[in-house]
Amino acid sequence: MERRNFIRGAAGLALAGAAVSAAACRTREDSGAAVPPSDSVSIAVIGLRNIGWHNLLAHLKVPGVVCLALCDVDRSLLETRAAELEKISGRRPDIYGDFRKMLERRDLDAVIIGTPDHWHTLMTIYAMEAGIDVYVEKPLANSIEECMVLEKAAARYQRVVQVGQQQRSEPHWNTAAGLIRSGELGRVANVKAFLNYGHSRELAPQPDSAPPEGVDYDLWLGPAPLRPFNPNRFHGSWRYFWDYGGGIMTDWGVHLIDMVLMFMDVSTPASVLSTGGKFTFPASAMEAPDNQVAVYRFGDFIMSWEHTMGIGFWPYEKHHGVVVYGEKGMLLIDRDGFELRSNASSEAESGILRYKTSPLPRQRGQGDGRGAHAANFIHCVRSREKPACDMAIGINVAINAHLGNIAYRLGRSVAWDSRTRTFPADTEAAAMMKANYREPWKLPVL
Repeated sequence: MERRNFIRGAAGLALAGAAVSAAACRTREDSGAAVPPSDSVSIAVIGLRNIGWHNLLAHLKVPGVVCLALCDVDRSLLETRAAELEKISGRRPDIYGDFRKMLERRDLDAVIIGTPDHWHTLMTIYAMEAGIDVYVEKPLANSIEECMVLEKAAARYQRVVQVGQQQRSEPHWNTAAGLIRSGELGRVANVKAFLNYGHSRELAPQPDSAPPEGVDYDLWLGPAPLRPFNPNRFHGSWRYFWDYGGGIMTDWGVHLIDMVLMFMDVSTPASVLSTGGKFTFPASAMEAPDNQVAVYRFGDFIMSWEHTMGIGFWPYEKHHGVVVYGEKGMLLIDRDGFELRSNASSEAESGILRYKTSPLPRQRGQGDGRGAHAANFIHCVRSREKPACDMAIGINVAINAHLGNIAYRLGRSVAWDSRTRTFPADTEAAAMMKANYREPWKLPVL
C-alpha cells in the first residue's frame, strides 16, 4: 500500500495500532536517531520566496522528512530553489508551476503552503480533498466566509492541519499561559497586544507595468480581482492591499492576538471598534493603515491591538509583545521571553509596601519556535494527533483579525454574535465577510 493510503486507513480505524505512539515519535525526533523508511514523511511546498522556504528548511531538520516537489508561479525562483534544495539534500525535487498538478501526486503525505494570504483557503481545501495533510501559513483565511467553509472542510476531510502560528509551540508562551490561568495575576481585565514596526519604510507609488518574465501573474492572482500588474502589489508588499491580505493586523496581529486568546481561553469577541490610518506615511501606496488601534470587548475583559509603522520600541522598549494587566501584577511577554511585575499595596498602620504576588525577572525564551512547530506537525502526521495550532485555533484568530479590519474600514464599532458567527442586523458589515472570488475560481460549497 502507498504510505499515504496506509495513513488514511489507520486514521479511519482510530490508528488500530498502526501509528507510532506519541512518546516514541518524540523520542526519535528529539534524539536524531535514524527513522525507518516506513516512517518517512514526503512533503511538497507551494510558495518559495520567503516564509514558505524557511518553513521547508525547518521541516527538513526533522528526521525522516523528504521534500519531493516544489511549486511557484515564478519560474526563475522555482529553478533557484530547486538547485538550492538539491545542494542541501542531495536530491533534486520535481518542480511545478501549477499547484493543482502537484496535488495530483499519490506519493505526498503533506504540503507546506507559503503563498500570499488570498490563496491559503483554496489550497488548503484542495490539499485536504486530495488526502494530504497541510502546514499553512497564517492567517488561515483572507475573509470570514472562508473561515466558515474551512470549518466544514475540516469536519469532512479529517486531515492534520497545522497553522503557522508558531508561538503555540514555544515553551515560554505556554509557561506564561499557565501562570495567568493559575490566578497568579489575579483578575485580568485588560490585555494589550502590540507591534512597533520601526524599520518599515514608505511604499512609494509606482506605475503599472508588465509582470516579470517567467511569472504566471494570472495564477498568482487566482481568486483575487483582475488588476494590472503593479510591483507594489507583488512580492513582500502584497499584504498591504485588501485584495490579498489584511495589512499588519493579519501579519503580526494574528500571531499576538492568538496568544491573548490562548491566555484568556476565549474565541471571538462580542464587539470591536477600530481606528487608524496612513499617518506615518500619508503618501504611501498601501491601502492598509500604518497605524491602527482596535479594541475588542469580551465577556469580562477587553483586548486591544495596536501597531505603528516607522516608529520603533514603544511601549516597554519592545518591538512587539503582549501585556496582561492583572489586579496582582502585570505580565509582559514577547518572542524573547517574559517577566512578571508585581503590584504593591500599602499596609494602613505601618505604611509598608508589600508585593501582591511574587515578581519574576526576565525569563528567556527556549529554542526555535518555527522548528518546534514543524516538528510538532510531522509528529502529528505520523501519530494522527491534533497539532499545536489546529484548524479551529487558526479560524478563531483569523476571525478576530478580520473583525478588527472590518471595524476599521467601516469607521465604527461592530457587534459580533459568537454563537451564530454573524453581525446581528448589520448588512454593511455582513457584506464584508464575503470572499468575492473572481471567475473561474469558486469557494467550495460544503
